[in-house]
Amino acid sequence: MLKKLLCLIFFLEILIPTLTKAQDISLFTQINGRYDFTFIGNTMGPDENSFQYPTFLYTQSSATLNLGPNDRIERAYLYWAGSGAGDTDVKLNGIDMTPDILSTVVGTSSNLTYFSAFKDITSFVQTTGNGIYTLSEFDLNSLVTSYYNNATQFAGWAILVVYENPALTLNQINIYQGLEALSPNPALGIIDYMTIQLNNLYLISNTGAKIGFIAWEGDRFIQESERLSFTANSVTNVLSNPLNPSNNAFNGTNTETNATNLYNMDLDVYSIENYIVPGTTSATVSLQSAQDYVMLNTVVTKLNSQLPDATIVLENPSSTCNSREVTIDFTVSNLNSTEVLQANTPITFYAGTQAIATTYTQNIIPIGGSENGTITLTIPSTIPLTFTLIANVDDTGNGTGIRPELIETNNSFQIEIELIVSPTFNNLNSLISCNLGLTRGVFDFSSYSELVKTNSSHIVSFHESYNDAVQNINAITNTSNYEAITTPKEIFVRIDNGCFAVTSFLLLTENCPPTVYNAVSPNNDYSNDTFFIDGLRDIFVNFELLIYNRWGKHLWTGNNNKPDWDGYIEDGVGSTLAPAGTYYYILYLNDPNYSEPLTGYLYINR
Repeated sequence: MLKKLLCLIFFLEILIPTLTKAQDISLFTQINGRYDFTFIGNTMGPDENSFQYPTFLYTQSSATLNLGPNDRIERAYLYWAGSGAGDTDVKLNGIDMTPDILSTVVGTSSNLTYFSAFKDITSFVQTTGNGIYTLSEFDLNSLVTSYYNNATQFAGWAILVVYENPALTLNQINIYQGLEALSPNPALGIIDYMTIQLNNLYLISNTGAKIGFIAWEGDRFIQESERLSFTANSVTNVLSNPLNPSNNAFNGTNTETNATNLYNMDLDVYSIENYIVPGTTSATVSLQSAQDYVMLNTVVTKLNSQLPDATIVLENPSSTCNSREVTIDFTVSNLNSTEVLQANTPITFYAGTQAIATTYTQNIIPIGGSENGTITLTIPSTIPLTFTLIANVDDTGNGTGIRPELIETNNSFQIEIELIVSPTFNNLNSLISCNLGLTRGVFDFSSYSELVKTNSSHIVSFHESYNDAVQNINAITNTSNYEAITTPKEIFVRIDNGCFAVTSFLLLTENCPPTVYNAVSPNNDYSNDTFFIDGLRDIFVNFELLIYNRWGKHLWTGNNNKPDWDGYIEDGVGSTLAPAGTYYYILYLNDPNYSEPLTGYLYINR
């Protein structure tokens, strides 16, 4: 038979439609519980390939899913592959199927392209259930004559079904996917090898342990140094079963149905009960071939692994101002598990790398269950205000646990914590304004809202009392034109960052120099009827004002208790009204800041 020159497999993910190339087989998904798996599928080839034969491919074929009455479908994945760049519009039971992922590869000697496709059809199979599945409109016949000279005209499809049954043992289903192929060269005597690492195995018992494969392009009549081996715990065994001899593992068979006419594809399952022991955490699958091209697509293992899987999530951290205590909610779950999580599983909390507290679960957490808790942690003074809080479930306080688990690397959860303390602030100077009378003053302290801050995010408000500032009520709104009826007056400033601090500053008044208006026209027209000095009355409360005529005769004395001078001459002889003309004044302010009197003139106009 003509030696086929082809490398084809595909990497599968449930993501967005994408084109991929060859990729190492690795863990695709892991399902824990009372699960098992099976394959169904069929070839589109009417016979074994040989040179220029067969000359056509079927465009549809069928297979039957026949699960038990208590089997519940958990996952279902559809695969189809063949010659060419890809048929991306097929039907399954009359429903259009387009791939989530399409992979292509070019043959090593023929330079011909081959493809594989993948689609997650879980919902479709869950709805359809048992019965006949027909893949149709899968037509590659236009390509047959381009491929049959090297006997690589092929097409086929398969469905991997993972199902749950309450009577099953607690198992772990591992699905590994990728794109790896054997490319031997018999002319040069080259045998090709492939080794696939199977990690994330957690075996409790070897009862019912099995491994399954989806592969393409295996030929029944090519069996040159063809071998499939399984290695665990440093022991290697060649896999075989009645349909798959130890020297011809990929030979167009389906061990689920005992079919031997699955031309150019294999759906095979092997028992590995005798090749694996409790405690095994990893294994390898090795293939070799001296002639047959084998394109491995998917490896599935079922292992009895009755173990819990503890995880933890932290939520709702809270603390009070100026406190180093943090209260936080936590949820311990046992979701992706095959056994209950026992009570009294330790949980240790770390501030950075420092263990600060250990608590314990209270109840047995069932498979798929959770338990909620709350803890108040005291944060040591050596820990900065901002730090990472880490919770490790199944941790006794030194990084080690007491519960064997399915996955030992998912026990941690971290959250950023910021302890809130009263904000620092800049001290504010007293504000001084002119005394408007009886210590009244008008002030602008609007700029103080920024001056007091040490952090631009702080929120500042002004209050007339300390209690108002603490309670954050009755804030002063007219900070640019605030009138203090009496001074000194203390203004309280609240600086808020979630916590708060209160500071204050004083409003003070000073006696500013008075302004003299020296034109007097005492004619009762309400304009300049008296000698008016602005900024004098109720400010310089002890002032004394003396009025003299031009010859130095004293005419009038005024003070804070007398009205402004209107030209009346005290103790005058004859007329008591001062005539028009120039007069002089001496103003004694009697204020320590003004030791010298103010002097000047005024003019009366009648």
